[in-house]
Amino acid sequence: MVAKPVGRRTLLRGAGVLGAAALAPWPSACAPDDDALTFFFAANPEEADARMRIVEAFERQHPDIKVRTLLSGPDPMQQMSTFCAGGKCPDVLMAWEFSYAGLADRGVLLDLNIMLARDPAFAAELKRDSIGSLYQTFTFDGGQYAFPEQWSGNFLYYNKEHFAEAGVPKPPGQWDRPWSFAEFLDTAKALTRVTRWGFVDTWVASYSAGLFGMNNGVPWSDPRMNPSHLNFDNDAFLDGVQFYADLSNKHKVAPTASETQSMSTMDLFSSGKAAMALGGHWRYQTFDRAEGLDFDVTVLPTGPHGHGAKSNIGTTGLAIAASSDRKQQAWEFVKFAAGPVGQAIIGETSLFVPVLRSAINSTGFADAHRRIGNLAVLTGGPAHSEGLPVSPAWEKINALMDRNFGPVLRGSRPATSLAGGLSHEVDEVLRNP
Repeated sequence: MVAKPVGRRTLLRGAGVLGAAALAPWPSACAPDDDALTFFFAANPEEADARMRIVEAFERQHPDIKVRTLLSGPDPMQQMSTFCAGGKCPDVLMAWEFSYAGLADRGVLLDLNIMLARDPAFAAELKRDSIGSLYQTFTFDGGQYAFPEQWSGNFLYYNKEHFAEAGVPKPPGQWDRPWSFAEFLDTAKALTRVTRWGFVDTWVASYSAGLFGMNNGVPWSDPRMNPSHLNFDNDAFLDGVQFYADLSNKHKVAPTASETQSMSTMDLFSSGKAAMALGGHWRYQTFDRAEGLDFDVTVLPTGPHGHGAKSNIGTTGLAIAASSDRKQQAWEFVKFAAGPVGQAIIGETSLFVPVLRSAINSTGFADAHRRIGNLAVLTGGPAHSEGLPVSPAWEKINALMDRNFGPVLRGSRPATSLAGGLSHEVDEVLRNP
């Protein structure tokens, strides 16, 4: 029996906890006497079908390698750690940008630089076709612990009919031609009705607030990898967070934090009860199938201190277990799935945004998104993304964010309160992880 699929919202809230349920029972799927290559991943049913297309294509090209898939349950990180510690780690693992560093730090993941050194032709091809910021997301402490396989950064969906009815200008269609916080707010106000919100957030509110901080010209941290300080005390970053919180608490163009507890923001946009929605490409299939919904996509707004619109990198990757007895077979699979052939398959599904330039700009990807007028928002998203911090301590940081951002997002404290509380607490965690 397959467990409930993992959503990206769940992964973020539990980043640092890994649990899994397999398509086959885990002990038999990972039994040492089984010759199959085991591949662990998280997906909803449609995404699982898309990944099976890659597996089947790989097996056709490599008939001597059988792949056994293991589908994650609702907690991908903790149980993954448990099984790997118990000697039953899958050969190929899906990796998340927020949590892989903890696994790498504990020696669970193989440094793929070892395999790249033995395969210079593929290494050169991957370097030519990759987007540096996505590839470097999985570069930690001198090692390369995964290859990116999809971009899932955030942008805005908007209801074209609502914009036309309100008589407001169409939003921008490219990342290098952004709109301002003020223009976004004016638009959201013009779109808001008694029965309709101007804006809803389908991601995780604390992370979305940080996106607005980032789009006011300040990265979450510098450096990004293994930082010793996060910018929760930076005035411009906090101004962006406050702007996001004010959308609901002050300007009333978005539901409040308490209101979102009893409603699905995704359903609000799907049913025409919200004019704009923040989310990633993982929402595309849902909105594409919503009856009567005519939508397009646009970029995030930029604050007065911003330097162009940015998304978050938001990527997943493929890693190889350091304990795998099938490292060469696993390498062939990771090369295939994260290389040009696998990426082309991903692009044709309309379920994912691929990470190689050749696949992003392919006819197959464009054909899978014919209804999108602003396709450059998707094709340009990976190259206009900035990463969130990568740290083995992210699970603890995430818990501190949940606790400290809550009052700000509810309007009971100003964003400046984060400078005196959260910032110091995070610094302490980073000093003593």
